[in-house]
Amino acid sequence: MTETVGSSTGNGAAPAPRGRKAASKPVGLTVERVYTTAGVHPYDEVTWERRDVVMTNWRDGKVNFEQRGVEFPSFWSLNSTNIVTTRYFRGAMGTPQRENSLKHLIDRVVRVYRAAGVEHGYFATAEDAEIFEHELAWMLLHQVFSFNSPVWFNVGTAAPQQVSACFILSVDDEMDSILNWYREEGLIFKGGSGAGLNLSRIRSSKELLASGGTASGPVSFMRGADASAGTIKSGGATRRAAKMVVLDVDHPDIEEFVETKAREEDKIRALRDAGFDMDLGGKDINSVQYQNANNSVRVSDEFMKAVEDGGEFHLRARLDGSVIDTVDAQGLFRKIAKAAWECADPGIQYDDTINDWHTTPESGRITASNPCSEYMHLDNSSCNLASLNLMRFLRPDGTFDGETFVKAVELVITAMDISICFADFPTEPIADTTRKFRQLGIGYANIGALLMATAHAYDSDGGRSLAASITSLMTGTAYRRSAELAGIVGAYEGYARNAEGHQRVMRKHAAANDEVRPVGADSARILELATAEWARGLSVGAKHGWRNAQASVLAPTGTIGLMMDCDTTGIEPDLALVKFKKLDGGGSMQIVNQTVPQALKTLGYQDEQIEAIVEHISQHGHVVDAPGLRREHYEVFDCAMGERSIRPMGHVRMMAAVQPFISGAISKTVNLPESATIEDIEKVYAEGWRLGLKALAVYRDNCKVGQPLSVGGKKADAARAAASSVVEVEAAPKRKRLPKTRPSTTTSFSVAGAEGYLTASRYPDDGVGEVFLKLGKQGSTLAGIMDAFSVAVSVALQYGVPLETYVEKFRNMRFEPAGMTDDPDIRIASSVIDYIFRRLALDHLPKETRAEMGILTNSERAAELDGPAATEEVDIAGLAVSAPVSSPVAAPKAPRDLSSAHSSTELLELVQGTAADAPLCLTCGTKMRPAGSCFVCEGCGSTSGCS
Repeated sequence: MTETVGSSTGNGAAPAPRGRKAASKPVGLTVERVYTTAGVHPYDEVTWERRDVVMTNWRDGKVNFEQRGVEFPSFWSLNSTNIVTTRYFRGAMGTPQRENSLKHLIDRVVRVYRAAGVEHGYFATAEDAEIFEHELAWMLLHQVFSFNSPVWFNVGTAAPQQVSACFILSVDDEMDSILNWYREEGLIFKGGSGAGLNLSRIRSSKELLASGGTASGPVSFMRGADASAGTIKSGGATRRAAKMVVLDVDHPDIEEFVETKAREEDKIRALRDAGFDMDLGGKDINSVQYQNANNSVRVSDEFMKAVEDGGEFHLRARLDGSVIDTVDAQGLFRKIAKAAWECADPGIQYDDTINDWHTTPESGRITASNPCSEYMHLDNSSCNLASLNLMRFLRPDGTFDGETFVKAVELVITAMDISICFADFPTEPIADTTRKFRQLGIGYANIGALLMATAHAYDSDGGRSLAASITSLMTGTAYRRSAELAGIVGAYEGYARNAEGHQRVMRKHAAANDEVRPVGADSARILELATAEWARGLSVGAKHGWRNAQASVLAPTGTIGLMMDCDTTGIEPDLALVKFKKLDGGGSMQIVNQTVPQALKTLGYQDEQIEAIVEHISQHGHVVDAPGLRREHYEVFDCAMGERSIRPMGHVRMMAAVQPFISGAISKTVNLPESATIEDIEKVYAEGWRLGLKALAVYRDNCKVGQPLSVGGKKADAARAAASSVVEVEAAPKRKRLPKTRPSTTTSFSVAGAEGYLTASRYPDDGVGEVFLKLGKQGSTLAGIMDAFSVAVSVALQYGVPLETYVEKFRNMRFEPAGMTDDPDIRIASSVIDYIFRRLALDHLPKETRAEMGILTNSERAAELDGPAATEEVDIAGLAVSAPVSSPVAAPKAPRDLSSAHSSTELLELVQGTAADAPLCLTCGTKMRPAGSCFVCEGCGSTSGCS
């Protein structure tokens, strides 16, 4: 998008003619038009319309926000309109100063960037500055990219011009420093941002003070910081406080740190069982400590190798490094995994990998990260973020427009660097470090949607290759532009001291780019562009240095992802194939992800086939058994949640594919099913280290009590009140035993090569009452467990537990062995248990009941396809929608009531009959959706800590 001129830029500038002396002073950037047209303002190219924004909390019906007559482009969704109006418009409501148009917001921000660029010598001419402003405005207007939230909050207002969302602090082993930590965190939280720090310099509780007493240890000081964060959060900041606390694995208090939040989770369970309101946001949850921070253990290669070898590991004193204790490495690693299994904390950060990619090692080690673990650099520093919407670079022919992407990255990284020239910072140490090193974090959103649209499975070699190529192109271009800016306005102040280290990391990035193996022509073409960018960047950087010590991160993009109408956030895959769409007048309806038809078209399906597949997804929420969809294409539509959810290692492998092309790290949580074991988490953490990740967090479904599921708020209060008022004792259930002689059916089966037998016995008057499972060798542990499981299920059936209850609970349970079966009615099973209960449903439940759960035989599915294609009017959320009428065999007992859904997460729960672990938004009461390692509310844009 922009091009540098002048002899010192190295970006396409013509060499000085022979006989003439080259210009000794850089002349600035010459900006070319990519999106805009000379003589036409970007605002004049779109259709504008007036809308009313009225936000209510659906739980109590109260109006939280109201502003009528706001002006937005016609192609902006109602959701993005609501979020920008409520969160980013500035000025007192009801006054002339209140912003009421997207034009006001963009102008307020972009004009500051232009003025600062002119003041600090970034542009060659006034015309270049104007083109820069217009191109930036066009891209923001058309949702090509977005700055992080603090830019929209603060730039161009009377408030301090804080532009950074991510901060890293430091604390030393002295009381003044510890108290200053509390103060600095509070200032950052007050400004709507988050901070992280490493507490490992603080002496452990096993070490002595100078006075002869015993030190308190870092965990004790975490209590005060946690209380401070909770107080500021509840005091009405722009968003909830977010913080990260890191402790090195060789700290003597590491075991106490690891188990801190797990112990608190036990307390939450005990209080919940005693009748207290322990949901997130509940009135009693504040009595629990350590809930306002993400905890991470900083592990070294030495420790991880000791885990691999089964060796011992030393815990060392903070002052002199002497060995205080020696532990079994595998035992400590197991405690880390066990705590994460119990409560999702601690995450893990790989210290040696992080510092091996550190551009400024002479200025200090990287010891910590921001709350979501994507920004990692020096202590007392900050990072300004911006993210590109990758779907805006998808051409009509399904290829990625790498050439325009390069121009967009050039302009965005230039704007981000300009922001540091005028930015304010919460503390002087942060201001000093940031101005000296100018850390930036360009990133992207919508990679999940892009992969699906281009018919790439998220967990596939092709998907990883495309993602790696795009990421390499982004960071390669960003660093090349940074080197060119260094030729115009100078390298960052700390570069001279760190030149060798910075150049070494640039060569590492370029070498990693050379190791990517493209899959497909599009990936190969993008990778070729990336290779050229790294080569140019190295050449220019060798001459001028670089303007920025860091260029890229992959952030959660929660609120700004919604602002850009992105289907997926950060590096995440799609949450689900069904979406929640807001309608004019405050209504809503279920729609199928609009990327699905695009993907089907890319795969070669005809319009009639696409229509049938989309209708199947609308009814079932997944593509399994969709009419006409080939099974080898199922993986393209795999999502983070649902019938075909991406396996944990699929997320880890995607992170590993792009990590070598990110200056910082990646905000992402690897989700595991509730059935996952501690060993599964150990494998994820170990594989993350082997694959070269910098940080990793996990979340096992339903591991935390403080997550509202099907009952919350007033419903939970009502349920507890009802329970406390019951005085009658219900009759105990009676067991109905089977007769001595009873009919039974034995089925042999094979799931992914694992063979077994299923015997189901029935009552004479119908109804299954006994189940026996034969799997594994006689006398083996597996055989014994299956025998015990069979007895437990059989006894429960005889006490009256309906079979359909078991089917609902156990279908889709996912663990190995999983895969192809030898059953023509159930071709693929996600586990042996999944197969068994699907088979029981087919054999013993009526068709209507099974159809509602999406469990049909081959012949029934064929009959469904051959049925008449009639349509009827279905009322969804008060809107009449024409929908095909299913054949009688597939008709549910009653239409699903989708009107109670207020977000995509809640809609997914209704469609699939499952409960999702996600907090309720404290502003509007809806269930939030995952965004990186945080959560974001689709209704109002509130986040759980990251913008």
